[in-house]
Amino acid sequence: MSQNKSINKRTEDMLEGTVGPTLLKLTLPMIVGLLSVLLINLVDTFYIGQLGLIELASVSFTFPVVFVVWSIAFGIGIGTSSVVARAIGQGNHPEVKILTTASLYLTFLVMGIVGVVGVMTINPVFTMLGASPDMMPLIRDYMVIWFLGYPLVALPMVGNNAIRATGDSKTPSMVMMGLAIVNAILDPFFIFGIGPFPMMGVKGAAIATVISYFFALVAGFWVLGKREKMLEIKFPSFEKLFSSWSRILYIATPAAFANVLAPLASAVLTRIISSYGADAVAAFGIGTRIEAVAMLGVMALTAILTPFIAQNLGARNLGRIREALTYSSKFSHVWGLLVAFLLAVSAYPIASIFSDDTGVQYLSRAYLWILPISFGFMGLSMIASSACNGLNRPFESFVVQIFRLFILIVPLAMIGSWRFGILGVFGGIFVGNLISGVVSTTWVKFSVFIKTEKLIEKSIPMQEIEQK
Repeated sequence: MSQNKSINKRTEDMLEGTVGPTLLKLTLPMIVGLLSVLLINLVDTFYIGQLGLIELASVSFTFPVVFVVWSIAFGIGIGTSSVVARAIGQGNHPEVKILTTASLYLTFLVMGIVGVVGVMTINPVFTMLGASPDMMPLIRDYMVIWFLGYPLVALPMVGNNAIRATGDSKTPSMVMMGLAIVNAILDPFFIFGIGPFPMMGVKGAAIATVISYFFALVAGFWVLGKREKMLEIKFPSFEKLFSSWSRILYIATPAAFANVLAPLASAVLTRIISSYGADAVAAFGIGTRIEAVAMLGVMALTAILTPFIAQNLGARNLGRIREALTYSSKFSHVWGLLVAFLLAVSAYPIASIFSDDTGVQYLSRAYLWILPISFGFMGLSMIASSACNGLNRPFESFVVQIFRLFILIVPLAMIGSWRFGILGVFGGIFVGNLISGVVSTTWVKFSVFIKTEKLIEKSIPMQEIEQK
């Protein structure tokens, strides 16, 4: 087997290194990468906000559609990470090359189709979402560029997941950091027309984003092709291509749907909270944005947990998988307690920063005092979902998300609202996080994992295990 030395070293760490330190070493760079993604969105929002309220509102209307489309790429990325990592764990580098190459072809094909369909349906989709006629030209200016450039945007995302599958979380984070810097530099030139560039407004923001991702694409292809030797030069046979696509989509499809569940649940919760007035909706918006930042550590861990488990599954190192689940659970609890403490003591200044309204401040503080105590348990659900993808159990991963969001959180928030008002909504979400965390972790450890363990003990080939 001819395999890149850097992959060999990282594979050794993934398969033999001390589990806790290895996961922590992979998690820290991932946090930087996630912060870079947040920075891209914040910078875009800041500059577009300088154009005026109508421009900011128009681009804000695009967020639900953008997130749904993003979810498709996220799903393909998760599927790629899982199957490539298992092939690495098996020591099958030719298979690694085929799967990585196939994932990029699949991404380009799917995103190309999505982009064309997206351009053709801009008007009816955004009219249905409630965009006003004066917003439509601005929305179209932004989304036409974004849709047509989306294959270039999605490819680096999937490529980064293939790189993470090798046990390298630092390089993808550096790529995303570079992307964020390029985007921040280009935004004012294209948006406001600095220097030789004409003023393009919201269209300029979309162009800057696509160009930034193109640079990330070039960097990612260099890493995958030149450094890691993970790309096939020749076009794979259609048999190998379709077989690889089938394996990737087996995980990618439920993962994509799972990613869509969170904004859907958030929309339902927002609808419940809207009955208490604009200050309640504003406070909920502030709280959820703080929550997204506060959970970065656990989100980073879950992103690298899938390839870690998948590699060790490929190598049949079941003890390391169990140890990784135990360590991840402890990490989630420690992170959750730390975040809960920090948010509790800083609730007053945080609420004051985001709003001058006393009602919004009161409810924001209530959110930051109640919900963060359950963040560690919410992290357990995220870990369980990620572990299922690593174990090639994508349906179970989807079930974890459905259970948390629509079996527990939404119904409990409704019950809390009926009995205790707006604070009851927060309490319902709190209880939902607690129950889902405990139940999901228990189910994965004592049902999903044991099922995989029994198949391994029977010495069933990995290809057959993937199909069971």
